[in-house]
Amino acid sequence: QRMEQMLGAFQCDLSSISCEIRSLQEQSVAMTLRLRNRRAVRRQLGRLLDQLVVPPAMISTILEAPVTEPEFLEQLQELNGKIDSVKEQAFRETVACADVQHVLEKLKIKAVTKIREFVLQKIYSFRKPMTNYQIPQNALLKYSRFFYQFLLGNDRAVAQELREQYVDTMSKIYLSYFKSYTSRLMKIQAGLGGAWGGCWGHILGADPPFVLSPAVRGGGGERRSHGGGGHGQERYPAIIGERVIFGGHILELNIQSIQSTDPQKLGFLDTRPHYITRRYAEFSSAIVSINQTFPNEKTNALLGQLQVEVENFVLRVAAEFSSRKEQLIFLINNYDMMLGVLMERAVEESKEVEGFQQLLSARTQEFIEELLSPPFGGMIAFVKEAEALLEKGQLERLRGEEGKKTGGVLHFGDPPQILGFLRVFSPPPARVTQLARGFSSTWKASVESLSQDVMRSFSNFKNGTGIIQGALTQLIQYYHRFHKVLAQPPLRSLPVRADLINIHHLMVELKKHKPNF
Repeated sequence: QRMEQMLGAFQCDLSSISCEIRSLQEQSVAMTLRLRNRRAVRRQLGRLLDQLVVPPAMISTILEAPVTEPEFLEQLQELNGKIDSVKEQAFRETVACADVQHVLEKLKIKAVTKIREFVLQKIYSFRKPMTNYQIPQNALLKYSRFFYQFLLGNDRAVAQELREQYVDTMSKIYLSYFKSYTSRLMKIQAGLGGAWGGCWGHILGADPPFVLSPAVRGGGGERRSHGGGGHGQERYPAIIGERVIFGGHILELNIQSIQSTDPQKLGFLDTRPHYITRRYAEFSSAIVSINQTFPNEKTNALLGQLQVEVENFVLRVAAEFSSRKEQLIFLINNYDMMLGVLMERAVEESKEVEGFQQLLSARTQEFIEELLSPPFGGMIAFVKEAEALLEKGQLERLRGEEGKKTGGVLHFGDPPQILGFLRVFSPPPARVTQLARGFSSTWKASVESLSQDVMRSFSNFKNGTGIIQGALTQLIQYYHRFHKVLAQPPLRSLPVRADLINIHHLMVELKKHKPNF
């Protein structure tokens, strides 16, 4: 009984302890939640106070420090942030904003006033005679970016006033300088006989070199060249050497741009010269011209790399056209345009000119073959086949094994791939007769048609005329080779040889189809 009583008492004590533990757990959870809430409130209030409270250091700096001091710029950025924060909190109807708005407003007015006075002072200093405006302009540009942003956000009227003053002042200065500059260029041009190419070569290569800087306003003197021997000669190559670094960076950016250009994203494409290749030609010719006067190996290497990337770009664009003929027209138009610009502005012996001349020549020859294939492909294929057999001493095969086969009709205008199938089914005498008579009856209409096609396809009439001339010359050569093949023993007895057009007569007739521009 005593043990039972003792255990019962112990059980009651355990129940009491369990209740106390649960109570402590609930209190702990509540305390944790209150702590979390207080920390969240403290964090938000701390942020809000940091945004709203105006420290004494800011007030003293904005009121007293010169605008060129780093501390002023730092506190101005802080002030701008607090003004934006107060605007945001005022929109949320935060009551504490009323306590600092009047202080921030006074500081803003003071900052705007000091910035305005500083900027106007620098702008007005540009206008003084005998002033090197570059010095105050450098001081102005050092601080002007954030100053102008601050004014745009807090007083647009003052920002507009300063902008107008700066634009008006610098417009007058640059107008005066460029008038003086162009006047001197005209005098130099007149002294060199009016040839601009020789003018720039003379200016850049003069000994001592010309210094085409405008006269100091108010002084009236002209700074034409540096005498005394070495100063100008030492200074300008050094300046050019420094600028080559920047020019090389520009070339690298252009190379990257060309590499990443996707032809499918360029919109509608036609076979005329593309605007990107024209931009390259203008840019490259200028760099080539300068580099010929002041050679630089890095620039040469980058120009070569840029040319390779442009050539690859042109091939990528050409691949967007479905037919090989359109691809060749696009390539020829672009190579011809780039070559023309380079030859006009750079030395003809440059590697850029030589490279595009080779590309233009190769694609032009391929286009001529493509142009002659539809109307004269049958004859061309026969000539090439017969010459190959003649070289192997097997020309008799034209009247031998193949002559035993019949069937199929060979048309004069059949392209070579069809001819390759039909030739083994056509007796050579009939085949030669069809080719010879077909040429005699259709060559005039075919030449007229291909001439019109060429002149429609090429934007440069001179280039188009050259292609037509090349095509007619190639046609005469093929027909002359056709004559020579038919003069060989296996074929010389064919009656159709009497129907062949005299080569000299054909040349005279073809000259009538040569366009003149």
